[in-house]
Amino acid sequence: MTHKYDLNELTPSRTVEELNRYIIGQEEAKKAVAVALRNRYRRALLTDEMREEVTPKNIILMGPTGVGKTEITRRIAKLVNAPLVKVEATKFTEVGYVGRDVESMIRDLVSTSVRKAEQDLMEAVRPQAEAAADDIIADTLAGLRRKKKESGSVALGSILPNKKPVSTEEQEAKLRSRKEKREAYRKRLAAGELEDEKVTIEVEDKGGTSIGMAGMEDMNINVNEMFGGLIPTKTKKRTMKVRDARRILADQEADRLIDKDEATELGIRNAEQNGIVFIDEIDKIIGSSAGTQGPDVSREGVQRDILPIVEGSIVNTKYGPVRTDYILFIGSGAFHSAKVSELIPELQGRFPVNVELDSLSQKNFEEILTKTENSILMQYQALLATEGVELEFTDDSIQRIAEIAWSQNETEENIGARRLHTVLERLLEELSYEAPDIADKHVIIDRAYVDDVFGPQIVDEQAYTKYLI
Repeated sequence: MTHKYDLNELTPSRTVEELNRYIIGQEEAKKAVAVALRNRYRRALLTDEMREEVTPKNIILMGPTGVGKTEITRRIAKLVNAPLVKVEATKFTEVGYVGRDVESMIRDLVSTSVRKAEQDLMEAVRPQAEAAADDIIADTLAGLRRKKKESGSVALGSILPNKKPVSTEEQEAKLRSRKEKREAYRKRLAAGELEDEKVTIEVEDKGGTSIGMAGMEDMNINVNEMFGGLIPTKTKKRTMKVRDARRILADQEADRLIDKDEATELGIRNAEQNGIVFIDEIDKIIGSSAGTQGPDVSREGVQRDILPIVEGSIVNTKYGPVRTDYILFIGSGAFHSAKVSELIPELQGRFPVNVELDSLSQKNFEEILTKTENSILMQYQALLATEGVELEFTDDSIQRIAEIAWSQNETEENIGARRLHTVLERLLEELSYEAPDIADKHVIIDRAYVDDVFGPQIVDEQAYTKYLI
């Protein structure tokens, strides 16, 4: 599990150490993002006047697919619990063309940040919410919530003719009896005796009505939110086990307990000061040098639309206006047929840090299999352990798997570390199928086992290629 740090704890060297737990190699890229992260902490210590002048040094990561560009960004965001949104540059088009407008990346970031703020506030009130959920379940089992609904009809009956009014003593006796029953249920709930019992609860229907304009889906506003919750929340009855009901009811109660305005304020501030936007395939919005034919017409236009957001501007979102001046932008691309220098000059200047990531070697593949936390081998071992199968990989089998993955990347399309998933899926396909029924639950994967699946020749005959993409 990734430990979350405060920015003051994360020196650049400490950040690189944390990234090394999950990502092999790519030291230059790790250093670049570690320094960018540390500069955020340094900026926070400056005077207000100086702080306004210091903006993030945006980064472009260049390298083939599967070498760790996305993973590095995702891990640093997790380290400091920063809001992160990943967008594909090819999804955007110049204003006037069909496609998403570039400001939607900021609206997505703010939505992500506000959700994170709500979740953090909900976690803070989780104990009270769970206690309230238990109260609701106990009331339901004891019949108190149902009787509350019937109380209106009782009151109406008392004023109609030929109806004998219920005495106060009888009402109090019934109420005492139900309360005693509720306390008995509460004790049984606390003891965990009712976890598998069925209970019928009212669940809020989250499918609220929203309004918006065509092409402005990111700005849609929930009608109930717009009227400050004046419209009654729709509910529906569901029957489920007590353990499931507690989780759903606790979420509903926690949502009621938090201050939504506070969550919005925290979310906007966190997005502005700590947000990270990862723009993948940024090389695909570079036009060819031959001219502006076909799709090249809008590519430079997309760059010019992105420019003011990266430079610093105000974007209107459904939560309010958001400044982009201090958001960290990380561009990513293979840059096989284009260069960073072919971006428009103004956008180049806004990405001053360019880092080239290395293709993965056979040794890198071996380290990915053995040295990363929760490595892919450990994942397969854990999955098969659920069937009672103990899976063991010998050192020579790991070397062979790495050799196959590296060789396939060299001779076919280079898909980086993702090739390991392809190789291991084929290698363990039969075992995964037969795992529930095999008698010998201790399975050793050695070099002979790998060769039996793929064939002994790696480079010359390429006997295994028919199994791989």
